[in-house]
Amino acid sequence: MAEVKLFRTWSSPFALRIVWALEVKGIEYEMIYEDLSNKSSMLLQYNPVYKKVPVLLHKGKPISESLVILEYIEETWKSKTPSLLPEDPYQRAMARFWAKFGDDKILPLIWEAFIKQGKDQEEALVAVQENLKYLEVELRGKKFLGGDAVGFADLAFGCLANLVSVFEEVTGVTLIDREKFPLLLTWMLQKSEIPGLPVTN
Repeated sequence: MAEVKLFRTWSSPFALRIVWALEVKGIEYEMIYEDLSNKSSMLLQYNPVYKKVPVLLHKGKPISESLVILEYIEETWKSKTPSLLPEDPYQRAMARFWAKFGDDKILPLIWEAFIKQGKDQEEALVAVQENLKYLEVELRGKKFLGGDAVGFADLAFGCLANLVSVFEEVTGVTLIDREKFPLLLTWMLQKSEIPGLPVTN
C-alpha cells in the first residue's frame, strides 16, 4: 500500500498544485482519480466537510485544501529539496500572501473572463488584468515568484502556465499578452522546469 495517495480529478487546478509539489520534491505517491458527479465513499470519508478534491492521504491521515496540503508537504518532507518556502520569515509570509492573492483575486476572475460574454466579459478581463499587473511587478528581477527556484507561490499560480493558454486558444480571448505582461509570459514559458507540468507551445 502506498504511503502517500492523492485524490484528484484530471482537470482541477488545485489538485495539480499537489501533483507538482510531490513531483518537485521527488515524493512517491499513488494517484486516485475521482468523478465528482459520483463521489467515491473514500473521498466522502476523507473529506466529509468539503467533499471535494484534492485530498492527500499520508499514512492513513487525510489533509484537504490545496494550500494547506502544500504547507504539509513542505513541513513533512522538509529535508527534500527544493524547499517550497524560504527560511526567512518575511519571505515565507510573502509567499503565502501571493498564494492567497491568487485564490482570492485572480483565479475566480480568470474563469469569468473566459466564460462570460459581452460587457460582463470585458469587465472581468479588465479586473483580472489589473490584478495580474501586481504579479508582473513581483517578477521583476526574478526567474520565479520564489526567486531562482520554483516555490510555494509558483505552485499556487501553476494553473496560469498550464490552463490559460489552452483557454485562450479555445475561446479566442487573449488574457496575457507580451506587451502588457512580458515577465509573466516568460514565467509561464518556463513551466517546463516544473516536473509533472505538461508542456505546450
